[in-house]
Amino acid sequence: MLDGNKVYEYDRFISVQHGISTLYRGEGQGLGWPASEPVARVAPSWRARWCHGTLRILDRAVVGRRPYRWYTMSVNSEPHRRIRRQGPVTLRGKQIPATTTDQRLLDRRGPADWVHADPWRVLRIQAEFVEGFGLLAELGPAVSVFGSARTRPGAAEYEMAEGIAAGLVRAGYAIITGGGPGIMEAANKGTVAAGGVSVGLGIELPREQGLNDFVEVGLEFRYFFVRKTMFVKYSQAFVVMPGGFGTMDELFEALTLVETSKITRFPIVLVGSAYWSGLLSWLKETVQVEGKISAPELDLLTIADDPAEVVEIITTAHAHDSITVPRPDANGS
Repeated sequence: MLDGNKVYEYDRFISVQHGISTLYRGEGQGLGWPASEPVARVAPSWRARWCHGTLRILDRAVVGRRPYRWYTMSVNSEPHRRIRRQGPVTLRGKQIPATTTDQRLLDRRGPADWVHADPWRVLRIQAEFVEGFGLLAELGPAVSVFGSARTRPGAAEYEMAEGIAAGLVRAGYAIITGGGPGIMEAANKGTVAAGGVSVGLGIELPREQGLNDFVEVGLEFRYFFVRKTMFVKYSQAFVVMPGGFGTMDELFEALTLVETSKITRFPIVLVGSAYWSGLLSWLKETVQVEGKISAPELDLLTIADDPAEVVEIITTAHAHDSITVPRPDANGS
């Protein structure tokens, strides 16, 4: 018979099954029952896994032919049996450190040099790749839209980006942007209005304020190169609206990757012939003339001035490449 005034040690605590947790004891504890039989059942509120500890009997209950009691768990109720578990490690007595692992991690008073070490950065970079791949793996055919973060709502380019995104959604594509304001916001807004999948891949920058309100699948990155990988890996086309250095960066990186056969060729559409004409003239009349690029490399770029034209260029290219793009149903899903 168990004595309600004593504290019993136990060996194993099996988690909840059918609302009741069952405690099994080991041999040598002098309770008079075989080691394989349950000693007590614990109320469902004590749902946890323990390896060692103590039990104090509070109340009695009878289940089947055995007298059972309700128990409360208390670890380290005996001062001379202090126990600390750190993951798979068990420490006792003087081997228990004065602070916890979480406390040492979160304490800002210690040196922070380890945060800037390259091995730690590698882990953070790896984590960003894992998050991005996991989030976008089942996205389906998608088009990335790039352009200036400084374009204001109501501007012609803003409305053009909305129309292009909506048209691409109706053609069966998800839309990926950098998740910021301006052209990115416009493309995400047009996507949501057309019932499409609106993706935003943000980046930590000192001036831009997080993801815009029209991003429905969003992820923010520390590292530009991880973010760039997501754009390239999960896009079947790039639509490049008027923009600044960031837009140019994405444009020329895509051209370089295609030209060097690092990625399979896909449509790269420049929107706005008036905006891009100066750059194209320089590439043709200076860079090509001096032999820095060849004429076929300029053919990687296509110019468009109308949302319907952009959609036609992309869908035609994919039809020739036998890329299957699922068409949305009448409800836009």
